[in-house]
Amino acid sequence: MQKRVLYRHTLPLRIMHWVNAVCLLILLGSGLQIFNAHSALYWGQGSDFHHPWLILGATSDGDGSLRGVTMVGPYRFNTTGWLGVSEMDGAPTERGFPNWATIPGPQWLALGRAWHFFFAWIFAINGVCFVAYALWTRHLIRDLVPTRKDWRGIGRSIVDHALLRHPCGEAAARYNVLQRVAYLVVIFGLGGGIVLMGLAMSPRMDSVLGWLVDLVGGRQSARSIHFLLAMGFVAFFLIHMFEVVITGLGNNLRSIITGRYAIEVETHHETDH
Repeated sequence: MQKRVLYRHTLPLRIMHWVNAVCLLILLGSGLQIFNAHSALYWGQGSDFHHPWLILGATSDGDGSLRGVTMVGPYRFNTTGWLGVSEMDGAPTERGFPNWATIPGPQWLALGRAWHFFFAWIFAINGVCFVAYALWTRHLIRDLVPTRKDWRGIGRSIVDHALLRHPCGEAAARYNVLQRVAYLVVIFGLGGGIVLMGLAMSPRMDSVLGWLVDLVGGRQSARSIHFLLAMGFVAFFLIHMFEVVITGLGNNLRSIITGRYAIEVETHHETDH
């Protein structure tokens, strides 16, 4: 076996990947900062304080100490130290998400909103640039849209991933069907959806996107969907990083930094008679 180095990711794709990574990190932290100002979610047009579907709050024990409580529908969980109650300035404080998860600081709502809106526009513009570039270079059709052959092998691909068996050799040079489906869902489902729901939450967009607010059931529904899509990004990131590590951290990092990706190929030696 010998290694062959391929040019896997072009410079524009690498730049847009890292712009997305920075934007998503700041958007998540600043979004949690905004969420902490009112750490509950509802369905519908208005905030029905008696019927939230999610609360990250706190209750006081008999001795006066705070206990973090997360409520999802009728279910209650003790999440002290993680959600509902965490330490701030050395004392337990009621907070939806802990300080380390929020950007730009523990209690700076105005600046958190400013950061969130600024990087949201960068994220949206970067996404439009990616789609335009992917269509122009045929990267979208060639590398991301599954073929009929891909769909026929999706069952085997699911089993292989569950058993941590990954493509090697020439097969590793192209995205498998699960990667293709995941990237399409993230780009157009999570990415497109989270931008639309963010716009739908703004009263200024009523004249333009009022139909969308009605379609999802109201502005609070849009906020809830926006939050769930953000959690979808977190889930994708965790799975993505796990796959990056177990399939070769150094090789994958080199690929997304320099564009070059190494694969192992068989060598055939001829014997003279």
